[in-house]
Amino acid sequence: MAYSKILKRIRNEKTNYGKRKTMLMGKRDFVTVQISNENTQVQIHKPEMSGDKVIASAHSRYLLAKGWKGSRKNIPAAYLTGYLAGKKAIGKGAKNAIMYSGTRKYTQRMAAALKGIIDAGLEIPATKETFPSDERINGEHLSVKNDVNQFKSTIDNEVKTA
Repeated sequence: MAYSKILKRIRNEKTNYGKRKTMLMGKRDFVTVQISNENTQVQIHKPEMSGDKVIASAHSRYLLAKGWKGSRKNIPAAYLTGYLAGKKAIGKGAKNAIMYSGTRKYTQRMAAALKGIIDAGLEIPATKETFPSDERINGEHLSVKNDVNQFKSTIDNEVKTA
């Protein structure tokens, strides 16, 4: 019986190499969404032989600086963080991308961030049925209310697009 070495990134459940290989063969930019215990981070990457390069990145701490009240990891915050990342990516010349979830499950917060990127103008293949409803994106289910449209207009004014 031969021993087959298991790579450390597989053992630690950090990389799904089958999914990554399929994604890299397309040679398209890709979007990653990380949701931690407190924040949401959205990045748009360009795959290269020497390693992936980050084209644009957005963090939910930006919302806090603009007067966001409440959680920075909920559905409206994920949507706005995705919207900000999408606007930054378009400003740097990105036109289309694909969603890469890696070893993480595709959740409603990831879907909200993806909808934000699509609403910003980046073309990403996605099914509309997976997105959260507009009531949830606008935060009508939350006790702490924030005006999502006001934050979108703030992002539009601050981020230059090409």
